[in-house]
Amino acid sequence: MPATSDTPERPSKTARKAQSQHLQDAGVRLLTLPAAQLAALHLPERLLGALDEARRITHREGLRRQRQFIGRLMRQLDEAQLAAISATFEARDATSAAAAALQHAAEHWRARLLDGGDAALHEWLTQHPASDAQRLRALLRQARKDAAASTASPPQRRAWRALFRLLREELGGESA
Repeated sequence: MPATSDTPERPSKTARKAQSQHLQDAGVRLLTLPAAQLAALHLPERLLGALDEARRITHREGLRRQRQFIGRLMRQLDEAQLAAISATFEARDATSAAAAALQHAAEHWRARLLDGGDAALHEWLTQHPASDAQRLRALLRQARKDAAASTASPPQRRAWRALFRLLREELGGESA
């Protein structure tokens, strides 16, 4: 029977299966959230119980079936709850991306300062005038000394790590 303009067109079976898989994946991602974030989402007790049970299951097939059950429970959520879950994941992903970018920037500057000499240090101090120049110079000097002495023995990386922490704090302080 051909579809008329009065009846809404149902999504295809493939589209329904893709939507179910998406919801199951979102349910599995809920397992990674801390309890405080789960509580803030105000999820149904049955779903919270299923998530707790999935954390306890160690058998592969049992865990697969529990994940499918979580996906089925996810399909029963309303749009507002799904939007809240999606927003939580987006915020978490953005935070992770920002932390990774900060980490990479600090690593980049540490390598640049250790290899670039006074020109790199001057550039850092120009871009970050609030930095403790004396502490930065001392850490650079000690990190270079440790790197030079590490050829005979295991490397001492205390100054290297302290330099990284200092740079990360300086870079992180700008965005706050």
